[in-house]
Amino acid sequence: MAQFDQLQVFQSMSRSPHARLQGSAELGDGLSAARWSNRDDRRDYQAPSHHTLSCYLAGGTGTFHRGRPGSKGAPDKLCILPAGHQSAWVIDGEIQLAHLYVSQEQFALGAVRLLDREPRELELRESIFLDDPQQALRFRQLCRLDWQEPGERLLTSSLAHALLDHALLSQVGRREGLRLTGGLAPIQRRRLREFIDSQLAEPLSLGQLAGLCALSEYHFARMFQLSFGLPPHRYLLNRRLARAQELLRQTQLPLGEVALACGFASASHFSNRFRQAFAATPGQYRSAFAG
Repeated sequence: MAQFDQLQVFQSMSRSPHARLQGSAELGDGLSAARWSNRDDRRDYQAPSHHTLSCYLAGGTGTFHRGRPGSKGAPDKLCILPAGHQSAWVIDGEIQLAHLYVSQEQFALGAVRLLDREPRELELRESIFLDDPQQALRFRQLCRLDWQEPGERLLTSSLAHALLDHALLSQVGRREGLRLTGGLAPIQRRRLREFIDSQLAEPLSLGQLAGLCALSEYHFARMFQLSFGLPPHRYLLNRRLARAQELLRQTQLPLGEVALACGFASASHFSNRFRQAFAATPGQYRSAFAG
C-alpha cells in the first residue's frame, strides 16, 4: 500500500484546518485505515489513485455532496469513493468518520479471487449514504480496536478485508462500453490460478507459467499484467502469503514447515516477507488469531 503521503483522500483531509486525525494505521496487503473528526468544512477529492470506503460514526446530518444537496449523511451511513472519481463535500456541523483506503492492486486481487473476472473489466460503483448494517458494524468493530497494538492491528486487517470483500461482491459492476484488447482467455486465467494454488510449495518460474499458455515469457508477462492487474511475481507472492495466513490460523505447524509449504526458501526468508507485507511477524499473526 502507498504511504499516507501518497493517499490523496487522506492528504485532502490532512490539509483541512478543521479536520482532526484520531488514529491511522497501515494494515498491510494494500489496506490502510484512518479515523477522523471534522466540522464546518469543505472538502474536494480529485481523481485519487486509490479507492476509499467510509462510514459515518457520529453526526453527519449536515453533510452532503455538492452535486446532490438534498441527500444528507447520518450515523452508520456508508460512502464508496472509487479511484479516479471526483467529488466535493460540504460539512455543516460535526462529524466523526472512518476511512478504509484500498490500493488498486488489492482491488485487482479481489476481482480475480472472488469474481473470477479481469480487474480492468470492473469498476467499483460510486455511492453515497448507503445503508448496510453489516458493513457499518464491521467499521465500528474496526474502530474499537487498538491499531497500534500488533495483535489488534492484525484483527483490524482481517475486518478490513471483510469490508473490501463485501464491497466487491455488492458494489462492483462491469465497465460500460469497454472493449478489451490483449490479455489472457478466461480458460487460461483459471488454469493459471489452479496451477499456482496447487504448486505453492514448489519453485515456480516465469517459463513454467508461460508454457501453460503456450506464450513466450515476455508476451506472457504482458498479458498476465493486463488480465490479473499485477505482475506474475507479485501475484505468486500474494498467493503464498495468503496460504501462509491460512496455515498460521488453522494449524499448529512449526514456522519452518509453514515456510516450506508456501514455497519460501527458509523460515527467515518467510518471516521477512511476511513482516514486509503485514507489519507483523508470523508468530504475532498466529497469536492474534489464536482461539
